[in-house]
Amino acid sequence: MKQPEDAPRAFQAAWNNHDMQALGALFHEDATFVNRFGHYVRGVDEIIKLHAPIHATIYSDSTLENELIDKVSIGDDAAVVHFWSRLAAGPHHPAGPHAVDTLILAVLTRQAGEWRIKALENVTLTNPRTGETVLRDRQGS
Repeated sequence: MKQPEDAPRAFQAAWNNHDMQALGALFHEDATFVNRFGHYVRGVDEIIKLHAPIHATIYSDSTLENELIDKVSIGDDAAVVHFWSRLAAGPHHPAGPHAVDTLILAVLTRQAGEWRIKALENVTLTNPRTGETVLRDRQGS
């Protein structure tokens, strides 16, 4: 990635191509990842290992649509990026076709001119009273 703002698009492309090697290449070797269910892993191999089985099965026909919210610079070589992510699961998912919105926070650092993700956390939007999944209104967010 040439700039931190490339993260949402690059993550989306790797997901939509179901290319877990490309997904792993977005991260530093010792990066951390927290999925929308609170599962924490460290390291590119573990990030790939977390995603490869679901992309071979329940998410094999899924797509993501990501939208940058903001980028906050922490210095010349570090930034925090927030982005919306809408997962569209297909018929291969046990619950059938459905959509889930999440908010992603990614910390990126630059080394040798390339930006990579150092830490990423993904939070599912839910109704705090019922726990039901909520889809955001793009016009009102």
